[in-house]
Amino acid sequence: MNNVVSLDYQSREPIFKQIVSQIERYVALGVLNPKDQLPSTREMATDLGVNPNTVRKAYSELEKNGVIVTISTKGTFIADN
Repeated sequence: MNNVVSLDYQSREPIFKQIVSQIERYVALGVLNPKDQLPSTREMATDLGVNPNTVRKAYSELEKNGVIVTISTKGTFIADN
């Protein structure tokens, strides 16, 4: 999953928005399916070379949009809708 998200560091679009839009797109295309687990914020941040707070902000936005759910002590997953 980690290699699914690729960032354009030259883009004017904020990095967290790039993460959000790519994950939303992959869910819409069926690349990511309900109950698929996403990497932890720290793992994703390390893989992308960004601050963990950036990934946290993206995950927060995705959760607000109903795309993902976070289950305490288990992880972050694609929502069932």
